[in-house]
Order: sequence, then C-alpha cells, then structure tokens
Amino acid sequence: MIRRFQALPLRSRLALLTATAVAVAVAAVAVACWLLARTQLHHELDTSLRNSTAQADAVTTALAQCRDSDFNAVAGTGTTFAYVQVVDAAGGRCVTPYSVPVKVQSEDIAVARGLSTDALHSSTTDDGADVRVHTTRMSLRGIGEVTVSVARPLHEIDAALNRLALLLTALAGVGVVAAGAAGLWVARTGLKPVDRLTDAVEHVARTEDLTVRIPVDGEDEIARLSRSFNQMTAQLASSRDRQAQLIADAGHELRTPLTSLRTNIELLARSEETGRALPPGDRAALLASVKAQMTELAALIGDLQELSRPDSATPGPVQVVALHDIARTALERARLRGPELTIGAELRPWYVRAEPAALERALVNVLDNAVKFSPPGGAVEVLLDRGVLTVRDHGPGVPPDELPHVFERFWRSPSARALPGSGLGLSIVARTVRQAGGEVELRPAEGGGTVAVIRLPGAPTPPPDPPLPPVPPSVVADQRVDQP
Repeated sequence: MIRRFQALPLRSRLALLTATAVAVAVAAVAVACWLLARTQLHHELDTSLRNSTAQADAVTTALAQCRDSDFNAVAGTGTTFAYVQVVDAAGGRCVTPYSVPVKVQSEDIAVARGLSTDALHSSTTDDGADVRVHTTRMSLRGIGEVTVSVARPLHEIDAALNRLALLLTALAGVGVVAAGAAGLWVARTGLKPVDRLTDAVEHVARTEDLTVRIPVDGEDEIARLSRSFNQMTAQLASSRDRQAQLIADAGHELRTPLTSLRTNIELLARSEETGRALPPGDRAALLASVKAQMTELAALIGDLQELSRPDSATPGPVQVVALHDIARTALERARLRGPELTIGAELRPWYVRAEPAALERALVNVLDNAVKFSPPGGAVEVLLDRGVLTVRDHGPGVPPDELPHVFERFWRSPSARALPGSGLGLSIVARTVRQAGGEVELRPAEGGGTVAVIRLPGAPTPPPDPPLPPVPPSVVADQRVDQP
C-alpha cells in the first residue's frame, strides 16, 4: 500500500493526503457534534421528566379501576405525550388511561419501598420501545402517598439523532470531495514553480546550457529553491568559464617552453644525424637551455596541479606548525637562488594552523618574487612579528594599476614577461593563505620596490616534547665496543 502511494505523482499524493486529513477532521467533528447533540437531548429529556408531574385525577381514577380488578391491569388504552403508571412495593403497576405500560425496574421498587426519594433510569415498554422513566412519591387526597412513574419515549430523540447523522454524513462526504478537489487544485498551483524548476534542470541536463534562470517571486520555500538553483547554475557557469580560461592560459604558457625545447632538441638531433658536431660551447649552452626549460615545465605542471584542486581541499592534514621555522627554510632556498643578494631576516616565534608543505611553498613563491625582481647586489628584508610576515624588495615595484591583478592566474606584468615564471605563484600564495584563515596583499614600498604582507591567525603553541628517559649505565656498558 505504501509503495503504491509512493508511486503516485506528487500532485495526487498531496490531494489524497489533503482529502484524508479533511475526512478525518470532518469525521471527528461530526461524531463530536452527534454525541454532543445526543447528550444535550437526553439532558433536556431528563430535565423535563424531573419537572413534570402526573395529574392527580388521572392517577386517582387509575387506582380506583385497578383496585376493582387487578393492580397489574391497564386502566385505559391509547397513547399520550407521557406514560404514567403507579408502582407498588411488590413491583406491581397500575397504568393511567391513554398510557402505555412500562416495565417496572428495581429502581422503581426501591422508591416504592421508601429506600430512595426518586429514580431516573431507562426502561422499555411491553412492546420493546425504549423509554426514559422518572419515579417519585406523590400525595393524593384521601389516599395518601403513592409511587408514580412518568416515562417519555425515546423514539423522538432517536429520530432526530438519525436525521442529524444523515445530515452530518452528507456534509462530510461533500466536504471530503471538495477538499480533494481543492487539494488537487492547490497542488497544481503550488507545484508550478517546481514544474518550471524541473523543466530548467532537464533543459540543462539535455543541452548543458548554464545560462538558464528561473523567475523568483516571493520568499517562500519554492522561491528559495529557485534562487538556489539560479545561484548554482551561475556558479557552474563561472566554474566552467574559469576552467576553459585555465586550459587556454595553460596551453598558452606551455606552448613557449615546449617550442623552445623542441627547437633545441631538434638542433641536437640534427647534429647527431648529420655527423656535424656542434662547438662545445654551443652544445653546453643548448643542454643548459633544455635543462632550464624542463625545470620550468615541471614547475608549471606543479602549479597547475596545485590550482586544479578545489578551494576547500587541502593537500595534506592541517596541523599546528611554527611559521618562523617554515619561513627560515624558505629563506635558505631563496638565498640559494639569489646568492648575490643580501637577504636579512628577523623572525619572531609564531604558530599557525596550516598544511606545512603548502605553506612553505607559498612562502617560497613570495621570496622568489622578491629575489627575481631585486637588482643585482640588492637587498631583501623579511620580518615576522605577531603573525604578520613582511617581505620587502628594492626592485622596480608594481604600478598601482596592476596591483589588483597580481593574484590572478597566469597574469604577468608586461615588464615581467621576459623573466621566467608562469604567473601562477601569487595565485597559489593567495589560495594557501586563505585556506589558513589569513590574508595577503602587495603594495608599493616607500623609496621604491614592493612590500608583500601576509597575515595569519595564531594557534595555540604546541607543548614541548617530553625529555627522553635516562639510559641505565648497564645498557651503556653493554653497548661499549672493545678496542683491539
């Protein structure tokens, strides 16, 4: 049953659920109304029985006729609005004229014997009709006190309740049908935005057209879903454009070193094929050029691999690392690449949460830029103080109109296109710093040159390593090597 329900369209399920909910609610209200009406009618009947009194003349006449014959006899025929009869202590009855005889119950006998003042209960007539009976004591002139039962038939109440039940059933049926139709209409109307969203998704899946947008009206859940879909398609389109741009830029950057590498290798191969040896100096220069171009290609491929990862992903586990130690290692590599430069550093301890290899690569890229653009015999100053790493060079600097583009992928200043590099170094720096929760900026330095500033939030200082336990003397003696 559940599988069949789940197999229905969403509109049908909503309409069916609405109709079911309305049916349950209407049924509960109808039953409550019927029970309330039944209780109220019975209460009104009981109240009228308590307030009604039998006519003394009719009771006296009935008693006289009953004494002449049998006390259990009927004193008259026909029917009246209420049935009146006299009950004795032995359970006998004397029915007044135009009344219907009612069966005597134990409650009536208890009143006749003086055990209770009155009794209100249900009973039946001799022909099986349900009645409501009120029995009490009554004083008659010349006779004394007698026990009189006044009964009212219940068929009037039952008939009214039956008519009410039929009316409530009809109204419930009409309400359920109307609720089902209204639910179906509401489902169709409410799911129109979902239909548009479905059509848009199917169109994107079929045509890969990410320019599709869904009109958004209101602030409800459907509007939020449509707005999220529009944002998703916009992000996908932007990602696809960046991917296409990355491929185009990578192809452009790879073409130059590959062309030069191919030319050099062809020269070396032609020399071997023709048997005409190149001069030793030219051959050494070609081999050095090939080696440099291969190194450049390897660096470019590494940068592309680094940038191909999602921005939220990290190449390794994040841990608390000493930024001053990583900066010191990056400085040693920078000094090897610029031995003619004076690189001064002041590194104060600072710990950050980052991936060590990625952070070291970012610092190496920043220092490489400073070494690359510094003039021969120039100086580079490095300062790490309270999480702010400053690298200042004395090169030509970056024009102000080019500063907003320095962290873009493959962007290179026109004045730096002749220098080695791929234009990806600062992009990797910005990405790594953002992943570590920091920020990076480049700005002109006073007196010329450029200042690179990296700010990284601090992390709790890791506890020192516990000291090694002392080695027992016996172990040292066992490990001693005897001299010949």
